[in-house]
Amino acid sequence: MTNFLDELLLEVEQKEKSEQLAYYDLALIEIKSLTQQIEDIFSQADKEAEIIKSWALTKTSKLQDRISLLEQKLEQFIRAENLKSLPLPNGILKIRKSPDRIEITDLDTFLSKANNDMLTVIPEQIKPDLNKIKSFIKMNGKIPAGINLISGEDKFSITLNKEN
Repeated sequence: MTNFLDELLLEVEQKEKSEQLAYYDLALIEIKSLTQQIEDIFSQADKEAEIIKSWALTKTSKLQDRISLLEQKLEQFIRAENLKSLPLPNGILKIRKSPDRIEITDLDTFLSKANNDMLTVIPEQIKPDLNKIKSFIKMNGKIPAGINLISGEDKFSITLNKEN
């Protein structure tokens, strides 16, 4: 008789274990579904953010065009008045010359004719020193072979006062 009870008890435990595994599998299905919902929410949020960014770019591009037009008028005015700077109650208009730039067009030609004042020597390495080359050009008025001098241009800038 104990044999029959043991078999019955074993059968009940197996059914219980089977139902438990089914429950855990259902839990995995629910986790999978919830994870998909989370991904869908973030995807929708990304799409909405792109729509908002596109709208903001459309709105601000019109404003930026207006700013550019006003900046051009201010630059024309200060150039017509032949001024370098003009302080106004809401900001300062300035025209400043950007520094000259050096471009090495032929490194071998330059290195063959350069003097030590135009080079920076690092052990196992020799490279042009752009600041020293600029100084050499300013002092001697000559542009070394293999160098292209790019003159700085006058740049217009506006500095707005932060106070309201």
